[in-house]
This record gives sequence, structure tokens and C-alpha cells, in this order.
Amino acid sequence: MDLGIRGRKAIVNGGSAGMGKGSALALAREGVDLYVSARGEERLVAACAEIRAETGSPVTPVVADHSSDEGRAKILAACPEPDILVQTCSPPQFTGDFNAITKDDWRESLDITLLGPIQFMQQLIPGMVDRKWGRIVNIGTAGAKFPSERRILSGAPRAALANYTHAVSKVVARHNVMINTIMPGMFHTEGIEHLMNEIAEANGTSYREEVARVVKDHSIAAGDFGDANDLGAFVAMFCSEFARYLVGQSLAIEGGVTNSTF
Repeated sequence: MDLGIRGRKAIVNGGSAGMGKGSALALAREGVDLYVSARGEERLVAACAEIRAETGSPVTPVVADHSSDEGRAKILAACPEPDILVQTCSPPQFTGDFNAITKDDWRESLDITLLGPIQFMQQLIPGMVDRKWGRIVNIGTAGAKFPSERRILSGAPRAALANYTHAVSKVVARHNVMINTIMPGMFHTEGIEHLMNEIAEANGTSYREEVARVVKDHSIAAGDFGDANDLGAFVAMFCSEFARYLVGQSLAIEGGVTNSTF
């Protein structure tokens, strides 16, 4: 299916691994010119080379921290007029006792998961409005809709980002600028694999055994964690020509772990 975005330019922040990389790959398969940012140069360059080799699409790595003023300036210097913006980041740490979360923990999380994405959108939306075409997708967390103490540092700021996204989307939709959110649950990503492997080593088990335990304990209906490339396909659809009537939505892709009619 042709999504109608071949030749469009896209910035994918946090695109060197996991769901960001899956999103970049899905867009590259649609013929989008990509500018992919991340902080770690080695992994970013390798990811971009892999996507370029598989799809043949132009993929430019930009080593930058998109939560900082300097990082945003560097990314926008590489691609000053993108048609598409996809934003994600390494999730903030899992927490235990909410009382143990410090002010510094909150400041770091807010900069990365809330303030940085908002400032990036503020810089790009006026140009998208002038050009009468734009797509923005924020990849957050299902914890924004379904709170959990362990995910407070991630869920609370991203709930605020979803609120902001919804409000702004209503203002710019008439200009064919569509802003939406995807809220993933548990996915097989490098970060999750690292965490689960640490637990497996401590318990004398394997990664797959620990995944199975989480699936059982949390009653994940799909019976497994998600695949980042599958999520990327949804991101690409949200960025497509066909998304021109999709305004301010927050789609939870979480394998049926939660109970909610809407």
C-alpha cells in the first residue's frame, strides 16, 4: 500500500534503536528522506546504514540530544523544513517507591519526555502550517493512560504531552497538519532486553522465561511483547497522506494488557 509520502522529508528523533528505529525503517520503506537523531554516534550511524541498505532511501544521521537547545538547533540545521516529525526517546528509569524519586529525576524526565518534544513542535508547526502539510507523531507510553507507580517518571510527563498534543492538534488540523500520539506497552527493544537479561541473570533464568513471566503476571492477551517494526508501521500510517482526518488521537498498542472500552 502506497501511503502517499514518497519524497517527503522526516525527522525521527531517538531513531537509533527500538521503536524509533522501527518507525524510521517503516518511513524509509515508503520512500521518505530521513534525518535520524540520537545521542550515541556508533549505534546511530550503524542503524542509518542498515536502513539505507535495506530500503535505498536517503538516511542522514544527526548526532544530537533533541532535548537540548543545541541538539535541536543541530537537527534543524540538517533538515530545516521537515514534513514529518516523529519523536521518541529512551524511557526514563523504572521506579519503585514513588517517594524515592528526586527533583533531579523529575527535571531530567521532564526535559526529555515533555519539554523537549514541545519545544521541537513549537519550532516546526508554523512552517508546516504555511506549507499546508505536516504530520507529527509522539511515541509515548501506555503508562500515560494507564498509570503505574513503576512508570511514574515516564507516564506522568507523557500524559501531559498527550494533553498538549491534543489541544494543539485542534488548532492546526484545518491546515492539514495532523498531530497524534502512539502509546506502546511492552515491546522487544534493546532497553527492555537489557533490563530483562539483568533480571534473568539474577534469577538464573533466560530472557524468554522472564518475558513469559511478565506476560503471565500482567495478563498480556497477545501472549508476548510487541515487535518494534510492527509499531513502526502504525507510525508510518499516522504520517501518511491518509491521516488527514486523524486529529489528536492517542492510540494504545499494548497487546491487550489493559482493560478499557475506549
